[in-house]
Amino acid sequence: MEPAINRTLKTGLVDSHAHLDMPDFNRDRSRVVERARSRSVNWILCPLDLCSKESLGNGLKLQQDHPGILLAAGVHPHQASHFQAGHLETIKRLAAEKKILAVGEIGLDFHYNFSPPEKQLEVFRAQLELAAELKLPVIVHSRLAEKKLLEIIPASGFSPRGILHCYTESLATARAMIERGFLISFSGILTYPRAGDLREVARSLPLDSLLVETDSPYLTPEPEKQTNRRNEPAFVVSTALRLAELQRVSLEKVAEVTTANFFGLFKLQNRAAGDKMEKA
Repeated sequence: MEPAINRTLKTGLVDSHAHLDMPDFNRDRSRVVERARSRSVNWILCPLDLCSKESLGNGLKLQQDHPGILLAAGVHPHQASHFQAGHLETIKRLAAEKKILAVGEIGLDFHYNFSPPEKQLEVFRAQLELAAELKLPVIVHSRLAEKKLLEIIPASGFSPRGILHCYTESLATARAMIERGFLISFSGILTYPRAGDLREVARSLPLDSLLVETDSPYLTPEPEKQTNRRNEPAFVVSTALRLAELQRVSLEKVAEVTTANFFGLFKLQNRAAGDKMEKA
């Protein structure tokens, strides 16, 4: 697959998950956003790390300085051991100030187990319950955890929709979560030579339930991987192009539908390409 970085689109794309708050972008954060905009990536959702004051500060400044930057906030499963009640209060405050659109990234990761599984489950439940109280969608990380995911979300009473980000789990779980109103987001992994099983999942799901993302600075798509160690939102075009090939539609169609999916999830209206999105 040829690099898609120079593609321009009539319909702007959304990078539904990019960690532009991280130190990897401290030297050129604004230029990264500008490069994305020049490639028709007009909206970027940045999930902030509540265990890092630097993350929160960087994210809020980014949102202030750049139209089209949207934020979420939560405690990642890797950091569940560092969870404090104050993190829930911060989410409440950011939601009340309309700084965030979602609670996340939250979830379960039983591959690395950087935090004990039981602690991950406790923190995941607490944040799901808060999201339900605030009527906010969630951004969910799930790795080798689909069985627990399918148990916890229905049992939590959580009803707002959400995103399963950087999806790598099974087709059956994706379908079950779509039935619960979730969107499935694919990252640059979709372009990797050994990701044939994941491509079959992406091929089999309805486009009106899908999103694309970079998970920057991680998971650089294959077309850019040889020359760019750090991923960035401009590269989401390559993932969208691979999704278009799998779905047998045009890149423009993927941009149109995934952007509409994103706007619909968060009940946002698009004023103009690249402008700030506001509540409908």
